[in-house]
Amino acid sequence: MNMKQHILHFHIAKGEEQYVASGVELAVVTQGKTLDELSKNIEEAVALHLEGENLAELGLAERPSVLVDFELPTPQYA
Repeated sequence: MNMKQHILHFHIAKGEEQYVASGVELAVVTQGKTLDELSKNIEEAVALHLEGENLAELGLAERPSVLVDFELPTPQYA
């Protein structure tokens, strides 16, 4: 039985000036000044990365969803 992956995972971290998203299953990295901008950039980066690819050969569902986890900054204690 061939299981197709329906979810693409991304890790999000807050940099000094921008949020950075790194793909887990795909070699995709993008950034944005806001989370809304980052969300749009992830969608665009994934679409560009997969453009012209046979998703079935990559083990992906036709329209995979994106799941993100957000890395919280370490609190600075005085």
